[in-house]
Amino acid sequence: MKTAPVTIKDIARSLNISISTVSRALRGMPEIHPDTRSAVIRLAQELDYQPNQVAKNLVKSRTRTIGVIMPNLSYHYFSAMLNSIEEAALQAGYSVLVAQTNESYLRETTNIQNLLRSQVEGLIISLSRDTDNYAHVDRLVRKNVPLVLFDRYADNIDASKVIVDNYAASFKATEHLIEQGCRRIGFLAGPAHLLLSNQRVDGYRDAAAKHGVVAGGPYVLHCDYTQENTIVQTLAMMSLPSPPDGVVTISDRVAYPAIYAMKQKGLSIPDDVAIVSFNNEPVSAFFSPTLSSISQPIQEMAAETVRLLLRQIETTDATVPRETKIMETQLVVRASSLRTGYALN
Repeated sequence: MKTAPVTIKDIARSLNISISTVSRALRGMPEIHPDTRSAVIRLAQELDYQPNQVAKNLVKSRTRTIGVIMPNLSYHYFSAMLNSIEEAALQAGYSVLVAQTNESYLRETTNIQNLLRSQVEGLIISLSRDTDNYAHVDRLVRKNVPLVLFDRYADNIDASKVIVDNYAASFKATEHLIEQGCRRIGFLAGPAHLLLSNQRVDGYRDAAAKHGVVAGGPYVLHCDYTQENTIVQTLAMMSLPSPPDGVVTISDRVAYPAIYAMKQKGLSIPDDVAIVSFNNEPVSAFFSPTLSSISQPIQEMAAETVRLLLRQIETTDATVPRETKIMETQLVVRASSLRTGYALN
């Protein structure tokens, strides 16, 4: 069961002193006896007391501003999500402050604190590539800061989430490659701790197992989303004794350098190796060959994300139930996966 956040009143009651004394001690006021100040600070740390900056700001005034934290706005998916989030927020009378982590856990924690100091009324977050410790997000939950996670999240964070069915989408992409005659299928995945990537790998494995094709093991390699690392991993995969004749990639940003590396090895796409990816970036329709990719409903996801956040902000009930919205995806088939002699399914 979720416990209520520790307050100054709780500390005062435990130490049998006044609330004003606790407040002055926490602010380091000189009139407080050093022993009292030490006792207050020690108990505050033991009880994990955190000043609720959002609550303080709301008492003073409504800012009608929400904070958005993205991994990297150079990724088309996140820039498109931000545009749609801003539009949905504007229609509801809110403005947006945005920060990007550049895939850094440390920047993510700093961005959260900076946005709270900027008096945002709630936060929308997609976790960074490097984030594998969620204490900073759990703290927001404990303090009842309005919060919605989207795209990249963790199962054990008790917050509302807007996501796609990554397992089903990857299953669908893998089955498409199998329908196109692929019998050895690889997966260029994201970092090994990233839940979104692991869900897609699970869908790929299960689709391959269902149809009895070779997959998994050495055919799954993890990328860090950089072009250089993707090229190295792709060359390693395509240098296997029996290289894959079909590959699913974690995102279009991984697919582009992967295709470059395959072409450098003299491989023809899709006849030697067919490719399916995720995110359906606009350039996918103009890349050579045009890239088959899973499309996500960005505008609908953004609108749902803002709706869930404003539901928390605009209620006086601190026990608003958490919701997880799972959105459907669509496989957009293009030349990179359409092999000669096989029909489009």
